[in-house]
Amino acid sequence: MTHYQFRIIMLGDSTVGKSSLLKRYTEDMFLESINETVGVDFYVHFLEVEPGVRVKLQFWDTAGQERFRSVTRSYYRNSVGGLLVFDLTNQASFDHIKEWHAEVCDRVQPHKVVFILVGHKSDLATEGQRAVSRAEAETLAGQLGTLYVEASSKTGENVQEAFELLARRVYQGLLTLLEIDIYYSVSSQGPSQSEL
Repeated sequence: MTHYQFRIIMLGDSTVGKSSLLKRYTEDMFLESINETVGVDFYVHFLEVEPGVRVKLQFWDTAGQERFRSVTRSYYRNSVGGLLVFDLTNQASFDHIKEWHAEVCDRVQPHKVVFILVGHKSDLATEGQRAVSRAEAETLAGQLGTLYVEASSKTGENVQEAFELLARRVYQGLLTLLEIDIYYSVSSQGPSQSEL
């Protein structure tokens, strides 16, 4: 069996539910009340992305408050994936997504981070509390070059799908890089003896 390890960073404003999403995905648990993250929390989950390929997902759950930004920025480096999380009932959290995206891209260059945009608390959005339309979120996802998923850690809706979609996109990106590497290493060797 082949093994990989991917560092995934959780991004978004405070109280959008990043920790709740991780608890639901890694422990299949939902807590009505959860303490705000101070600095960074760490979670691990294993996933078979295809038969014979197992990935250790390391999740870095960053604090969303501005006062912790200098601490959390240091954890962006070496990340290969990111969940950009906003609260469907909070327009401001959606408006800040571009800032979160840019902040990571500025610090992780030249490596490319794969993102998924997650509209969280879809259970509240269906109860008439929606502040961000699906169309708005899909437009933003298109601008950022990523996919969009609406999820709820309370009901479990699309939580597993969001994380596994991200992991599979990171894995596919890795395969593409490996193919490019193999192509360039083979083509840079010059013609073989039989071609001369």
